[in-house]
Amino acid sequence: MDLYLDSVDFNEIEAAFDYGFVKGLTTTPTFMHRHGITDIDDAIVRLSRMVPELQVEALGETPDAILAEAERLLSLPLEREPVFKVPISNEGVKACKRLTDKGHRVNVHLIYTLNQAYMAMEAGAAFICPLAGRMQDQGHDAIQLFDHCVEVIERHGYDSKVMFSSVRHPEHVRQALLVGAHVCTMPFSVMRNLCENTLTALGTAQFREHTTLMTTRVKDVIRDANPVCSADETLSSAMVKMTESRLGTVTIVDGRGAVAGVFTDGDLRRKLQALGRQTLDKTLSEIGFSKNPVTIGSDSLLNEAVKSFKQHQVDSIVVVDGKRPAGVLDVQDLIKLGLLGQERL
Repeated sequence: MDLYLDSVDFNEIEAAFDYGFVKGLTTTPTFMHRHGITDIDDAIVRLSRMVPELQVEALGETPDAILAEAERLLSLPLEREPVFKVPISNEGVKACKRLTDKGHRVNVHLIYTLNQAYMAMEAGAAFICPLAGRMQDQGHDAIQLFDHCVEVIERHGYDSKVMFSSVRHPEHVRQALLVGAHVCTMPFSVMRNLCENTLTALGTAQFREHTTLMTTRVKDVIRDANPVCSADETLSSAMVKMTESRLGTVTIVDGRGAVAGVFTDGDLRRKLQALGRQTLDKTLSEIGFSKNPVTIGSDSLLNEAVKSFKQHQVDSIVVVDGKRPAGVLDVQDLIKLGLLGQERL
């Protein structure tokens, strides 16, 4: 089943044909009016240069008028000859036959009955185009009509293709495939959702998560901030460094720059509650800090980091390069990557 776009939105058209396999574009005067197009001829010329096949309306109240409009359209500087869309009617099928005899292709549309479709087939229409959504809006069995059109073409050997149109949702596309429609033309809002599925999204996210865990190293995701303090700096100094770095921890280093401990925003709250504001001027060695921080090597894979967060139930891990601090891995960093659940926030 060939895939067509039903639109006059130039941005949508570019996006749709970027797929590389959309075969053509169908348009209507109603779409153009709704989209604010005032120079129809200019729009048709522009569209003909964007798509491999363009289907445009050739309107007229008589066969002569329809043919005259088709000839007028052919006089435009088009990239290639379009398919002429003609509404079903006695005059329309006469025009279809005359256009077809001249070697042009015609889409006879606005079809709502099998008899209408039959007349279009006899007139040599390249496309037979019933409207699924509009028929269903009126309570008719549109899918049965498409099924019958396909059956008649196959049984009697007509050259016409059945175009499934007035597509409202992805279910229409599934039905078009099952009844054997040759072409399905749809709005971009439907087209771009045909690949969407919740289970697919979940599976893809899981694959990405596991790939990230197995291939990305801690040093690739830690922030640039690396707040450190010596044990003889004050609590006030540690608080400022945490605030400036937007991290909830500072690493305590000894005289050689090696990791000696860690002080967290949780420690800060507890010390202030227990000792009061006067503790801000005390040194970290005086008020105490954790001398056994959870650490991880900067070359470790994120898989190890996730295991460490789950095992120790901490909000941050000191990243080390040898014995020296290289940064801090915050639990929120892994949550944003989708490697830990939102419950850890």
